[in-house]
Amino acid sequence: MHPPKVETFDVHACTNTDPKGFVRPVDEYRTEEFGLYLDRAMRDHPRFARVESWLLPALGIRVTDWWFRPGQERDQDFYLDMVDIDRTGPDGSVWRTVDHYLDIVVRTGRTSTVVDLDEFVTAVASGLLSRAEAERALANSYRVLTGLGEHRHDVNAWLTSLGIQLTWRRHPASRKPT
Repeated sequence: MHPPKVETFDVHACTNTDPKGFVRPVDEYRTEEFGLYLDRAMRDHPRFARVESWLLPALGIRVTDWWFRPGQERDQDFYLDMVDIDRTGPDGSVWRTVDHYLDIVVRTGRTSTVVDLDEFVTAVASGLLSRAEAERALANSYRVLTGLGEHRHDVNAWLTSLGIQLTWRRHPASRKPT
């Protein structure tokens, strides 16, 4: 079992450091009152061509749209990680996530499914997650599932009901007017 995955997002340097320590260039960061948007190409990844994510600290989630390469597609629209998010640096420009193992796969208009529950249970039993972290992850996942269920498994509709308007490169209907 691996320790919780830690990832950093340096807005000024325009980099993203993955859990293995690889520093990757970011094409776009956007900071909003409610969170941080990230968009970057995944040039050498066998399954993914691009990743778009929103870090939403108040909700304890990272919402991701993975762009799969042809032939690698999965039946999902969004992937939500239950995470702790903090900001460091003199101006708060470095964001950091600590993954809590629990994730939710969203198929817009159809289903929202918790995945990696086995990893979560093992992490808790192994002491890799504290009781407080485990409780936070469970509470976040239940809140997310309830919200998604109330909004027909539509991430953007649920978040809009909370006053959070996400914009996405691939989802033109969510883009802000220019």
